[in-house]
Order: sequence, then C-alpha cells, then structure tokens
Amino acid sequence: MRTILRTKSISTKLTEKEYETFEAMAATSGQNLSEWARNVLLEQAQRNGSEHCLGTLLAELLGLRTIVLNLLYATAKGETMTEEQMKALIDRADAAKVERARKLLAPANVSESRVPAEMEVQS
Repeated sequence: MRTILRTKSISTKLTEKEYETFEAMAATSGQNLSEWARNVLLEQAQRNGSEHCLGTLLAELLGLRTIVLNLLYATAKGETMTEEQMKALIDRADAAKVERARKLLAPANVSESRVPAEMEVQS
C-alpha cells in the first residue's frame, strides 16, 4: 500500500469557541483535527459537485416538463403550435428552469445543518 504524500496546506483563523467545537467534532469522529478538517472539506467539495450535477439534471427535466405539458395541453384543446410559438415556449422553459430547480433543491430547514448557527458563513 502506497502512502499519499500531501504537500499543500490551507489555513484559517478561528475563535476559541469555534476551535473547541471543531476539536470536539473531530474527537467524536475518532480523528485528529487535521484529518477531520480535511475529510469535512473534501466531503463538502464532493457534495457540491453532486448537487451541481443534480441541479443541472433537474433544471433540464423541468424545462422538458414545461414544454411537454404545454404541447399536450395545446393538443388536447385541438390547437397546433406554429414554429414561432414553439420557439417562444422553449425560450420560456429555458428561462425559468434553473430558478425552479434551485427553489426545489433549497434545503427546507437550514437550521438543521451540522455546523452550529453561530459559525455559519453570512452572505
């Protein structure tokens, strides 16, 4: 088994309370603080990549849903769509899909995060 040589580092400043909280979380997981912090950062980076992919897929699915439902509705009413109407429908679906996906993927209760509220990043 080959050991991975880690040669790069990152750092940050913490309050005493934040440091104590992180130390306790690391101890609970059976890791030292450096291992725990690395694992939390890597997990978060992987999750963000997965969430981005999920968001993209959901947005496309919502766009397609909008188009199909509008086409079915028009067909059920005995209407046909012109090329211009179809292009407008596609543009409207594309314009709304990302925001709709973002809203659907937003956490229902942000206060349930693992990091204490006083340590959350304020935007």
